[in-house]
Formats: sequence, structure tokens, C-alpha cells
Amino acid sequence: MSEKKQPQINLDLGLGGLFKGLGDLLDAVSDLASNDKLEINQSGEFEVKGLGEKGRGVYGVSIRTASDGSPRVQRFGNIRKTEAGPEVADVREPLVDVFDESEEIVIVAELPGVSEAQVQVELKDDIVSIETNGERHYAKEILLSAAVDPASLKQSYNNGILELRLMKAA
Repeated sequence: MSEKKQPQINLDLGLGGLFKGLGDLLDAVSDLASNDKLEINQSGEFEVKGLGEKGRGVYGVSIRTASDGSPRVQRFGNIRKTEAGPEVADVREPLVDVFDESEEIVIVAELPGVSEAQVQVELKDDIVSIETNGERHYAKEILLSAAVDPASLKQSYNNGILELRLMKAA
């Protein structure tokens, strides 16, 4: 049960289109609560004219209903909040799902537009770092919910989807 919207927003000045997209998201959240949906994904892109690739913003949010009925919200994209206001960063934050299963932790990251050779994964203590190099730059650090065996790391990559499997430490 998933609802996906992909608005294309073109901004002349300011961030009016971004706020419209966020307003659409709030409508979707209301729909999630009132219709017992399990998941909503909303994303979009916008361009600030005159800035070329530096003015290309990607934003998104994934809202899922957890097993206890509470919402779980995760943002992704390259829009960062600063004291001076929203900023378009060079690095995108990928959408990542973490599944804490009985004997292992499974991490699934969406990295569209990246080849397997460009993906770098590092495990340091209880933090997994995912980073890419190449034309599209993604970066994300994930705090693990349990201790894992570093030697158990298994990685697969197919059609822009990275899957990591880590066995929990005994």
C-alpha cells in the first residue's frame, strides 16, 4: 500500500515550489492517518534558475507506520537546513531502510545512477558508512541497533539497490 508522487518543481526566485511540495506532503500525511495506509513516499526536484547543477535540489520523505502504529519518518535528498535557510548540498542522502531481524541486521539503500564500482561501504564499531564517488554523490551513516560481527558483512548491488547483511555478534 504505497502512494508515490514525483512533482517536478521549477523555481524562478525563492523556494515557493518547495513549500508547495511540502504542503502536498502534509496532505499525504493526513491521508495516511485517516485511511490506515502503511507507507507514503514523496519526493521531488527543483531548480533555481541561473545556478546550473549547483541549483538542482532533490528532496523527499518516507513515512511508514511502525508495528506499534506510530509513524516513522525518514528524509532523503540534498537539501540541508542551515542558519541562513535551505541549502542545496553536493552530496545526496539516500533513502535507507534498516531491518533488525532475529540473527542479523539488513540495510537496504537506494542509490540510483551509481554503478557498483562507485559504492564504498565501511563498518566501524556500530556505524555503517555508505558513500559513492562518481557523477552522483551519496553519503549516509547508519547507527546499528546491535553489535555485529564485522567479518559477516555481505554486500549485494542490483539496479541501484544496495543490500548489506550483518550477523549480530554472539
